Amino acid sequence: MKITSAQFIQSTHDYRKCPKPDKPEYAFIGRSNVGKSSLINSMTARKDLAKTSQNPGKTQTINHFLVNNNWFLVDLPGYGYAKVSKTDREKWHKMIWDYLGQRENLMCVFVLIDVRHDPQKIDVEFINQLGEKGIPLKIIFTKADKIGPVAAQQNAQKFKNALLETWEESPESFITSAEKNTGREDVLKDITQMNGLFKK
Repeated sequence: MKITSAQFIQSTHDYRKCPKPDKPEYAFIGRSNVGKSSLINSMTARKDLAKTSQNPGKTQTINHFLVNNNWFLVDLPGYGYAKVSKTDREKWHKMIWDYLGQRENLMCVFVLIDVRHDPQKIDVEFINQLGEKGIPLKIIFTKADKIGPVAAQQNAQKFKNALLETWEESPESFITSAEKNTGREDVLKDITQMNGLFKK
């Protein structure tokens, strides 16, 4: 897929105020500081479409971007971010799950996992919750350039093995690096295929 345009459309705290659900939609979510904004910028070939920050927890709303005028990329707040109040955490939790459960044009949730680390309980639990609720998902391993291709493959496999304790087979996954655009074409190709399945 060639990206010809990508623009920010809106931010909201309420899935009912999201844009009209007349285009296929893909949500990107992960633990805070997983490299989500960098990946979105790499995917859309726009340097600062999504605002990157050294401070985890910058994304606090449901953010819609329109890509090629025919599909939505949605940037969701990170989960598991401890340095906010319990009230804020609960508010984000409700906002995210309301959106994930109710958004009718959501084709897939891409869950981002930092490939440098051993499997984290919070990531496994989040993916298990999506599975239990029947929400379609795929995994994007990020920051592969930080550890090299062999270690990235090994760590990705470790994570998939952790999922196999509860899954019959682990969800489809991609290994990426926003820095080097690794895996970008694979993810975009996958989105192209899913776009073809979308029915208004």
